[in-house]
This record gives sequence, structure tokens and C-alpha cells, in this order.
Amino acid sequence: MSQGPLTQLRERRPDLTGASDLHLPRVLGPLIWAAMSTGLIGLILANLALGAFDVDVVRIVGVLFGKLGINLGIDYTAREEAVVWVIRVPRMVMAALVGAGLGISGAALQGLFRNPLADPGLIGVSSGAAFAVALSVVLGMTAWGLFVQPVAAFVGGLTLTFMIYAFARRSGRAQMATMLLVGIAVNALLGAAISFILSFSDDAELRDIVFWMLGSLAGSVWEFVYSAGPLILFAIVILVRQAGALNLLTLGDAEARHLGVRVQRTQLLIVTAAALATGAGVAVAGVVGFIGLIAPHMVRLAVGPDHRRLMPASAVAGAILVLGADLGARTIAAPAEMPLGVLTAIIGTPVFLFLIDRARRSLASGF
Repeated sequence: MSQGPLTQLRERRPDLTGASDLHLPRVLGPLIWAAMSTGLIGLILANLALGAFDVDVVRIVGVLFGKLGINLGIDYTAREEAVVWVIRVPRMVMAALVGAGLGISGAALQGLFRNPLADPGLIGVSSGAAFAVALSVVLGMTAWGLFVQPVAAFVGGLTLTFMIYAFARRSGRAQMATMLLVGIAVNALLGAAISFILSFSDDAELRDIVFWMLGSLAGSVWEFVYSAGPLILFAIVILVRQAGALNLLTLGDAEARHLGVRVQRTQLLIVTAAALATGAGVAVAGVVGFIGLIAPHMVRLAVGPDHRRLMPASAVAGAILVLGADLGARTIAAPAEMPLGVLTAIIGTPVFLFLIDRARRSLASGF
């Protein structure tokens, strides 16, 4: 019996991620998800319990149920309630959402660009957001209110992403390779522009800009959860719904088009959703690098290259990474706090170098 076109195309699909199909998901899938869920819950509790002021887990449960109107008979002080509910819960929620948004965006962009080293920052979101924040600080706009920097970061990141996408379009079609190269060039240009802004900033402006660019969740409040949270969740839903189309896009644009995928529309939708998730996250947490690069690689060998499994798993892995990094930022030098972006860079740089070395070895073995 002859094979259908879809089967033939799947057999011709290149392994662009270095992950081989060893049927590991069928055997280890439930165990992997159980381990990831356990790790996520453990980190959530650790983030709520540990810090400059430790709170017992039992009292944390009492506070959380008390906010739901359920009295478990667990005694806790007003100070413990304030620390848990006002400070740590919104920070924990933002850490999980930011990590999930960056993780799933990285998985989607790596599949879209067919490049395992693609990162959400390469499409211009982080550099556009950083430039907009630096500009708002030196123009004195931060005196207008709490949301000036997040709004500036969000608008700047999305605006630059759409500019890069428009530049990469030719004859009505967007060239993904061109977009990636343009993003790298624009990131370098805006990095120079930010350095120029820093050169004539006063001490207060310099501290404000640098603190934001290093990344931190210290300023997380419930207002940020209400504003950025729905945007990140909406983007995650869009990306998950595009997982099947993304699988077909890895076969090539022409093959995907023959199989019924509206290629340009799907590419624009994925880029927009990734920019939305990353922009909203960067707006409230500053520049947090490497999460979108590392998270997909953490889970790809375990769950396989199928984006229907890979993207949800990358979201969970991203949440775990940011929760772990934020916990370290708060506790390693307590009562002082380390910048979140510094820890993610310390973790991400060796992983990035390992991926480059593995890609080089794969190319060398192919000749």
C-alpha cells in the first residue's frame, strides 16, 4: 500500500532540534509531567515560605484559605498575612506567568525559525522594551505613575517587533530568516542607543534604567498581575492552539501550504503572540534572558519535538526556571536581593554554549 503525502512529508522532515523520536513520551510522559508538576508546586511553596522573613507552610495555607473565606483554624499574625498575600503571592504569580510566557514563546519561535538557538529576544521585544523604558526615564515620564514603565516597555517591544516583521516582508511574504537577521542587527543598534542614553543620565536615572534592565520581580504588585497576567495567558492559549500548524511548518512553507496551512497568517499570529507574551513579561519583570532558549531544550528530549506536547511542557519548564531563579535572587544574599537577570544569565550562558557545541558536533559528524 502506498504511503500518503502527509506520511511521506513527515518522513522527510529534518530533525532541526537534535531530539530523536525514541518513543520516550509514551513510556515516560506521565512520569515527566508528574515530576514537573511536583517541582512547580514545591517551588511555589518555597517562594511563599522563604525570604528575609520565613513563614511556616502551614500558616501559608491558613492565609491562602482565609482569603477565600475558609477558616481552617490556623493561627497567623497580621505580619505573616501581609508578607504572604501582599508581597509574595503576586510576586510568585508573576514569576510563574513570566516564565511560562517566555518558555512557550521560545518553543514557538524555535519551531517557526527552524533554529534551536532562536530566542524571544531575537525578534526585538526585549531591546525595544529596554529602549522605551530608558527613554521614558530620561524624559521624566516615570513621575506620571506606577504603570508608565510597564506601558512604555510593552508598547516599545511590540512596536519594534512589528517593524522588524514588516521589514522582513517581501512580495507579500515574510522571510523568517531575514526577520531573524534583522532582529539581531536591530538589537545591536538599540543596545548602542541605550548606552548613549545612559552616558548622559544622572545617578538616579542611571540606577532606575540599569535596575530594570537587569531584571527583577521585586516590584510585583497585584495591579501588575491584573494587567499583564491576562495578556500572557491569552498569548499562551493562542500559541498552544497553533501547535498543530507549527508541526506542519517545520516541513517547510511550501509543504505546509499544500497541507492547508495559511502560512503567512500563521507566521504573523505566532510572532504576534510570542511578542505579546514576552512584551507583557518584560514590561513587569524587566529583561530576563535565556529562559525562552533554555526551557524548550529542558523538555524537548523528554517529550519529543511534537509542538502539541512541547509547547505546554516549555511553559511549565519556563515557570519552574523563573520561580527557581527568583527564589535564588531573594535568598542567596538575603536580606539583599540579586538581580533576576543576572542569575538567569549565569544559568543560561553555559547551556547556550553547550547547545552551540552540540550543533557544531552534529554538523561535523554529517560530513
